[in-house]
Amino acid sequence: MTAAPNLTERLCQRIVALGSNDLGAAAIAAAKRLILDGIAITVAGCRAEAAPAILAEHVREMGGSEHATAIGFGFKTSVVNAALINGASMHVLDYEPMWSPANHAVSTSLPTVLALAEILPLDGREMISALVKATEIQGWMRQASGLFESRGLSFHPPGMVGPLGAATAAGHLLGFDVGQMRNAIGLAASRCGSVLANAGTMTKSTHCGLAGSLGLDAALLARRGFTANVNVIEDPRGYAKAFFGPNADPALLERFGPPWRLVDPGYAVKMFPSQYGTHFVITAALEARRRIPDPKTIRAIEIRGPVMTYVDRPQPDTGLAGKFSFQYTASCALLDGAVRIDSFTDARRFAPDMVAMLDKVTVKQLPEMPAAFETMHVEVDVTLADGSVIKTRCNRPAGAWGEVIAPEVHLTKVRDCLARGLDGATAERVIALVDRFETLDSAEVRALIASVGDR
Repeated sequence: MTAAPNLTERLCQRIVALGSNDLGAAAIAAAKRLILDGIAITVAGCRAEAAPAILAEHVREMGGSEHATAIGFGFKTSVVNAALINGASMHVLDYEPMWSPANHAVSTSLPTVLALAEILPLDGREMISALVKATEIQGWMRQASGLFESRGLSFHPPGMVGPLGAATAAGHLLGFDVGQMRNAIGLAASRCGSVLANAGTMTKSTHCGLAGSLGLDAALLARRGFTANVNVIEDPRGYAKAFFGPNADPALLERFGPPWRLVDPGYAVKMFPSQYGTHFVITAALEARRRIPDPKTIRAIEIRGPVMTYVDRPQPDTGLAGKFSFQYTASCALLDGAVRIDSFTDARRFAPDMVAMLDKVTVKQLPEMPAAFETMHVEVDVTLADGSVIKTRCNRPAGAWGEVIAPEVHLTKVRDCLARGLDGATAERVIALVDRFETLDSAEVRALIASVGDR
């Protein structure tokens, strides 16, 4: 794998040259759904999990400028720290859209865009342009890396590519020329990382929060004249060497631009607040549950799926860790007939019926099964007390790539999340504002942010 000379320069030329007139109706519509989804799950995430609250208190204690809103916590902080807190809140539920190849491109980008809108006179269309560019560079970085399946990854994807996305978004909004963008990308490349061992812990949410905040910080430093290696992607000791695999194709980065990756291949809308692989298990288990009159009659459960070692968790330590457990998410679906935000509390994890059900679950991970979300499937066999076996299989969860989620179905998720922090009238006002986001002026954008900012 060798990256061509001047690749970083050519990529940054594309980033800078493309503007809001290059978006197209499909990209605008896709971006607005991302904005609505991201805001809604932030409102829920900052209240449903402990990690954002701890992080917010830590940031508040450090002090600093009061420029941007820590959503749900009733105070303002620096734009960099606001991106950190809001990115963690946006990711902590594991409820944000999934990308192809796998990544979390919203919580690493949207908080940066929202934070800058509180200190710059930005309208909705330019904010959409920044978000589209941020998701675009992350998508092509993941595609060019040649690392698609979970078993081929050492780093958590948003930590690998998120700082570059945030730097790109910020650079667009700050009006960077090519030289400034190259320095911002060079700086952001040295902020990339995060290890998958922290999946299922509070730390995972900071992978996205830090990616956004560090990418934004890189752009702000580049604006002041701070320099970096302006050929950072192709340098022999650069980004591609560090984060691309043996099957990488760095030339793909030059495809940056329309029709935009958030349109094709698009993103998968998550309908359950858990790691995306578990959505296959949940879907199959929910189908089985509809054919079981009483979950007390379940004698054994066998789950067959691809090799994904990080979701083989027979006894998750916490409800949060249950988001990354095939065993736990299947048990939730079979016991409760639904998987919701409150399915992942410690109280639910250690309830007697859950403890008993987990002992009945066996997971078999089969190397012959593809482990990429786009091609995998999961099979679930539920054996009942009378010896009968209910067999189900999920090839594609609802909301997967290429499957249209009806607006009213998505709005059910959005309203449920917003209701955790907003009254009904405010929630509907947020939905209405995002629906015409591309027409908002800077005052309307700030009013939208303020409406979700307080507790």
